[in-house]
Amino acid sequence: MTANSATEAVSQDAPSKKVWLFAFIFSFLALLVDGADIALLSYSLTSLKQEFGLSSIQAGALGSWTLAGMAVGGFFGGWACDRFGRVRVIVLAIALFSLLTFWLGFTQSYEQFVTLRFISAIGLGALYIACNTLMAEYVPTKYRTTALAALMTGWTLGSIVATGLAGWLIPTHGWRILFFISIIPIVLAVAMHFLVPEPKAWLESRRQRELLKTSGNIKDKPKNTFKMVMQDVSSRRMFILWSFSTAFLQFGYYGVSNWLPAYLESDLGIKFKAMTMYMIGTFIIMMCTKVIAGMIADKIGRRAVFAFGTMGTAIFIPIIVFGNSPDNILWLMLFFGFLYGIPYGINATYMTESFSTKVRGTAIGGAYNIGRLGAVLAPVTIGFFAQGGSIGTGLLIMGIAYFLCGLIPLLFIKDRLFDPQKAD
Repeated sequence: MTANSATEAVSQDAPSKKVWLFAFIFSFLALLVDGADIALLSYSLTSLKQEFGLSSIQAGALGSWTLAGMAVGGFFGGWACDRFGRVRVIVLAIALFSLLTFWLGFTQSYEQFVTLRFISAIGLGALYIACNTLMAEYVPTKYRTTALAALMTGWTLGSIVATGLAGWLIPTHGWRILFFISIIPIVLAVAMHFLVPEPKAWLESRRQRELLKTSGNIKDKPKNTFKMVMQDVSSRRMFILWSFSTAFLQFGYYGVSNWLPAYLESDLGIKFKAMTMYMIGTFIIMMCTKVIAGMIADKIGRRAVFAFGTMGTAIFIPIIVFGNSPDNILWLMLFFGFLYGIPYGINATYMTESFSTKVRGTAIGGAYNIGRLGAVLAPVTIGFFAQGGSIGTGLLIMGIAYFLCGLIPLLFIKDRLFDPQKAD
């Protein structure tokens, strides 16, 4: 059954357990390769600096170019989700970044690497938005945060896979082999095209748009979804608030994730293989935390748990920078992983429930990826501080960003404003 051939059946009936399971498995695997791809770059930074003769700012800029491409992909990928379907966007996004990331293994200059990385990252950005939107529309409200938190463990598992591969392959085979194996997810894209239909809420929303198109009344014609977000007072307010919150979230998250391995290796003197084991432990704790945080958020609400995770992370970053020692760094990293995993276990559900179905993809894609522009600055910011001193100084700025990220929703964004399973 293809996504196209299943549309009529799904529009009449709720998705079967088999369809729901396929949707979750494929979305989980898609986010796994998304997370792995991001981590591959962070573990290749030291090797890339040596091979291409890069400064710390240039190395940090590789992360910034990646985030810029993801911002473009997420912004327009959200619109494409509303226009063409969630599954179609996921399939095309996987194909784009899989092929171009594979080609990174053949690059011979910094300029070639930057160009291909930016374009491939467009697929990464679109994929994240599309997967979360797809699953939010399949999962009942009662279990939504738990399911989406479990989904987000796929992204973290991808980081673990990349960490293990980097520790195994880079010391003996070099960085290029990591990117060559990125061709494998193309198989996932082909399988998902044939096995996962579009969600019922999107199909109903599309049916309503088609009816408006055939209406003789010009006033009934469907509007551009970007304009719909801005013209509705509630949607516009949520869009602005989430743009700021996600800007701070991603500034903190990608700054830390891009440079933390290098910080452990260069500033703290931890050997590469030992560092990868520390990171794996941190990621495993993050995976468990996301599911637990999702379950708690389904019970007591998204807002309180999200604020606890972001502000807790903000407070703990200075403890890692100033309070680390060879004896306690492992335990500090494990507890950091606990706090660090909470925000991304809650963020997807919290955002999807802030917008109606007809503009959900556009609004989330727009807000999250306008916010990603803040993240673009993070790797370069830490790289700047690394030029004249310690990477740890830049990490402290990431802590401030995390605190502001949690403060905005805590004060201004309520829980469960919309039900993603309804075509409202």
